[in-house]
Amino acid sequence: QVQLVESGGGLVQAGGSLRLSCAASGRAFSRYGMGWFRQAPGKEREFVAAVSWSDGSTNYADFVKGRFTISRDNAKNMVYLQMNTLKPEDTAVYYCAAKMFALSMGVLTTISEYDYWGQGTQVTVSS
Repeated sequence: QVQLVESGGGLVQAGGSLRLSCAASGRAFSRYGMGWFRQAPGKEREFVAAVSWSDGSTNYADFVKGRFTISRDNAKNMVYLQMNTLKPEDTAVYYCAAKMFALSMGVLTTISEYDYWGQGTQVTVSS
């Protein structure tokens, strides 16, 4: 069982920055594939960014490339999402996700690949 707790959401003006954090339980965090997803009101949950467990490779949705950066700290069981140049369309609940002992050494980008989800943290970007 893995527990994920997100933090760092809030209200920010367009053009601003936020850093989301996700704390994960478990002693095998270095073998977890990790990702961030988001869900805006009335919309489906969508992929934002992910980082592999094997070599730290990353992947981003096109709409955040160049603005968001995902990173992980295996010593602290943490994954982060640095969000810069935020836009009103980035407003959503952001969820951290984990895949324990992923067989794939690549980056996991689909909802169905993840086993565990956090409760989400609200990000609101005002115009």
